[in-house]
Parts: sequence; structure tokens; C-alpha cells
Amino acid sequence: MMTWRALQQALEISQSDGLIRRYFVVNGFDGALTMLGILGGFYMSHTEDLHIVISACLGAAIALFMSGLSAAYISEAAESQKALAETEQAMGKSLKDSAHGRAARWVPWLVGAVNGLSPLVIALIILIPVFVHQPGMAYSPLVLSISVGLGLMFLLGFFLSRVSQTHWLLGGVKALSVGLLTLAIILLLE
Repeated sequence: MMTWRALQQALEISQSDGLIRRYFVVNGFDGALTMLGILGGFYMSHTEDLHIVISACLGAAIALFMSGLSAAYISEAAESQKALAETEQAMGKSLKDSAHGRAARWVPWLVGAVNGLSPLVIALIILIPVFVHQPGMAYSPLVLSISVGLGLMFLLGFFLSRVSQTHWLLGGVKALSVGLLTLAIILLLE
């Protein structure tokens, strides 16, 4: 098992901090937009059976998780092994038991986990209003979930603005605009 310090060292060696941030945001967008698309479609079709909504959304969220986890792990493991082999060749010795070797083994798992968990967690947060809705409640769980999704889109844009050191409101509005455009297209296709 890797300690927190060893994991930080592995991220430094592999220079994966930016990659992990990008995977978090890119797949967070995927999770949010997928949920907005499904929820928008159900809303437009006037679906009232929340069991169907939950099943469809959870199915998509699990598929996004598996896709993100496996694709990122496979591609990052290959890239890490290639970089390690090149370093070993240049140094003329095996680095299997070194910090570089551990980084080549552990960073792909971390990248895969972030890549898979990001859309899953965001999808589950968006679905909270649908999960907790009880018959007779005054609010529409689909509208509230869509609102949560749009709010998360804004927060992802805010996060990116912090990374790029641009104005937080502009970053949030840009990301929110993508969510609103997605919903507008769904409305037009009705």
C-alpha cells in the first residue's frame, strides 16, 4: 500500500497533477451533461415513473464510471510503462523497485480512479432530488435534478477558472452555458 507521501512523490515523478485535474473536469462534464441529457429527455416525455429515471441514470453513470476507469487505466499504464522503459534504457538498469517504478504502477490506478469516479459522483449528486423524492412533494424531482446539474456545471467552470487564474464568474458562466445549450437542443428536438 502506498502512503500519502509516496503517492505525492509518484505524482511529482510522473508529472500527473495537471492530467488528473483535466480528467476530473472532462469526465465531470461528461457525467453532468449525460445526466442533463437523460433527465431533460425524461422531462420532455413527461415521465413520472422515477424508478425508470433512476434505472436509466444509474445505468449511464455506471457505464461512465467503467469507461473512465478502464480507458484511463489502460492508456496511462501503457504510457507509464513506456516512459519507465525509456528511463531504464537510458540509465542501463531496472527501476522496478524504485520510486519511478512505483509511480509507473500506481499513477495509472489513481488516474483511472479519478477518471471513473468523477462522472459517477457528479451523476449521483445530480440524482439526489430524484432519490429523495416522495409522492406528494411539491417540487418536480426532474427539474430540481436538472437545476443541481446546472449548478455543478457552474462549479466545474469555477474550478477551471481557479486553475487558469481567470475570473471565477466567467469560468462558471462558460460551463453553465454548455449545460443550458445542451438542454436547449433537447427542447428543440422534442
